[in-house]
Parts: sequence; structure tokens; C-alpha cells
Amino acid sequence: MKDVDREGSRGKIVPAPEETETGVHSGVLSAFGSKDFALFWTGAFISNTGTWIQTTVLLWFVLEITGSNAWVGAVNFANYAPVLLFVIVAGSLADYLNRKTLILITQAIMMFAALGLAIAAQAGVADLPVIFVLTIVMGSAFIFNFPAWRAVIPDLVPKEDMLNGIALDAAQYNLARFVGPFLGAVILAVWSVQAAFYINAASFLAVIFALLLMKTTTPAISRGTERGRDHIYEGMRYAWGNKWSRNLLGCLAIFAFFGLSFIVALPGFSEHVLNKGSSAYGALLAFVGLGAVLGAPLVTLLRRSFKEADIIRYCILGFGLLLLLFSFISLLWLSLLVALGLGTAALMTAATVNTVLQSRVERKMRGRIMSFYILVFQGLYPLGGLALGYISDKFSEPVALRLWGLACIAEAIIVIFFTPLLRDAVSSLYGSSD
Repeated sequence: MKDVDREGSRGKIVPAPEETETGVHSGVLSAFGSKDFALFWTGAFISNTGTWIQTTVLLWFVLEITGSNAWVGAVNFANYAPVLLFVIVAGSLADYLNRKTLILITQAIMMFAALGLAIAAQAGVADLPVIFVLTIVMGSAFIFNFPAWRAVIPDLVPKEDMLNGIALDAAQYNLARFVGPFLGAVILAVWSVQAAFYINAASFLAVIFALLLMKTTTPAISRGTERGRDHIYEGMRYAWGNKWSRNLLGCLAIFAFFGLSFIVALPGFSEHVLNKGSSAYGALLAFVGLGAVLGAPLVTLLRRSFKEADIIRYCILGFGLLLLLFSFISLLWLSLLVALGLGTAALMTAATVNTVLQSRVERKMRGRIMSFYILVFQGLYPLGGLALGYISDKFSEPVALRLWGLACIAEAIIVIFFTPLLRDAVSSLYGSSD
């Protein structure tokens, strides 16, 4: 099994080159030594690919029927609005109920909602009200699924492979984020909108079958005397009462609002700035996803030599500079290269925050703390998208992206030069006051 050596304030994690009991060498693939993890990973990749196919096609479809960036932002917000309403309750349920059962139920709900959207599109009745209703249903199911999903990963692998399992789960998501938009653009060109929605509905079967085949049990963790609101309040007190979690989540919140929301501007940017239409839009999303795929192993390598705090700081700064550069580009090939860098920087920021949170939090609190991670990561991004869509319509996509890029640069400068926020947050993980 893999030995982990934490080196004080340097925050290094150095894997020993030993072999696991299953014959899989410790390192970048060690978590695959667990058959249940491998099953779950495969099903998740297929399902997430379908989700990204639908996301790509749906946002383009909304731009086509409305001609408005603001409506694109509104539909994107509808998908994630349930995060703001239910995420804390969802995190509590992930600690209170059987996580495997909770994931099964929510995956089934999302499958039927996607099927409903496909049928509506085929029947020609997929107008904005229908899109909003079904998108909200899928978003609500997703938010009850996601904390349990993230919290179940450590249950599927040995403790020494937990960080690798988290990294590989992020890698499959971002690989799907690359493959899905590419396939979505192909489906738009060759088939139809409803074909993309049907494919997404079918993709949920992969993760459902994987869950049914898994042998690992995921019993409820918190079965004490606490119920309802007390269970939720305990998670809130834990997240706010610990400076390391409060600081990390605060930094991620700003980045999610001004950084991750740039995706909302891509349909209009492809149409009005690049003048290439849906093919450019699909390519941009695919390159963002490819950048995220490249960022997963890169962040693992960097963590051997750099502090997590420094990775977060300078990735946010790099993201802001790249977004500012992106806003001035009108050539497709150059915009694709910058999109690659944006995906890499975004993944490295989010994955490092996620890893620190998962490593530090008590197991019984993991679902609730991950719900706060999702609240700031998935909840504030669509709010930023709403604002970005409005500014894009009021002025232009490049102007909106420049403002968002400058905001990310400002955040990075403040964090680097004017506050020990991240230093204190991350050094507490390693028991250092550096």
C-alpha cells in the first residue's frame, strides 16, 4: 500500500513506490486497485459524458431560440439554482442516509428528466417554460446526488489511496468535460438536439448498473440523537468555526463567481466574435475540458514541490490573465489554446481546494462540508453567469469577459500580497504555522 509522508510547512505528499495488494502500483492509478472504485469510475465517466453532451447542446439551443446571452445565463442558473436552496440539506442527508441508495435514486430522477426533455424536443414543444421546469428538476436531483457522490469516493478505496481516488474522480469528470462537448458538437451537426438528450438519458444507466454491481456497503455515518436542523447546524458550525475551511471556501466563492462563470459567454462569443457558430462553441468547451484533463496530473506533480496555498494563489492569477487575454482574441485557433489554459488553471484551483477539504475534514462531517464546497463552487458560478449574460447583452461578450478577468486578477493579488488567508488555511492541514 502507499505510504504518505507529510513534510511540515512544505505540504509535500510523497508516495512510496510500493505495490498494492491487488498488484496495482501506488501512484497515479493506485485507486483502481479497488474493483468497486473502477466500476464506479467507469459508470461515472459514461454518465458525465452524456451530461456534458446535453449541457453543450442545451445552451446552444437556448441561444438559437432566444438570441439572448441573458437567457442562456438564466437557463444555466435554473440548472444550478437548487444548489442555493437545498445543498446544505443534501449534505446532511449524505451523512445521514445510505449514500449508495441516495445516488441511485437521484440518478434515476435525472435520467427520467433528461428523457422528458428529449421527448419534448422531438415533439417540438421544448420552449423556455418546459426547458426551465425540466432543468430545475435535474438540478434538484443533482444537488442531492453530488455530496453523496463526493463523500462515497473515500469509502471505495483504502485510506492510503483516498487522495488518488479523489484525483481520479476529478480526472474522469474532466475527461468527460472534454469528450462530451466534442460529441455534442458532432451530434448537433449530424443529428439533432433531441438525439443529444436521448443519449444523455441512456448514459445514466451506466452509473446505475455500476452501483448495483458494487459490493462496498455505504452505511449512514451519523445515526446519533441529532435530527433535522441540529444535524445541519452542526455542519454549519464546523465549516464556519474552523478557519481553514472558512478561508478556503471564501476564496473559492469569489473564484467561482468571476472565474468559472465564463462558460456562459462561450455560445455568444463563438457566434458574435469568432463568427464560427456551434462548431467553435463545441470546440471551445472541449478544449476547456482537455485543459482540465491535463491539469489533473499536473497538480499532482506540483504538489510534490509546492505548497497547496501557492498552487491556489497563482492558478487564480493565471486564470485571470488568460481570461483577460481571451477577451481580446478573434482567431479560433488562438482562442482554443487559451481555453486549454483556462481549463487547466480552473481544475488545479478547484481540485486543490477539494483535496485539502477532503483530507482535513472528519469522516462523519464529510458530506456536510462537501455540501458547502458545492454551495460556493456550483451555487455562485451560475449567479456569476447571470450577471455575465446580462453584461454581455448590455455591452458585449468581450467587455464582460474583461471585467471578469480583472476581478480574478484582483482576487489573486489581494490573496498573494495582503492576506495570509490561504497560508493559514493550508498550513493547518500539515500542522505548521508557516
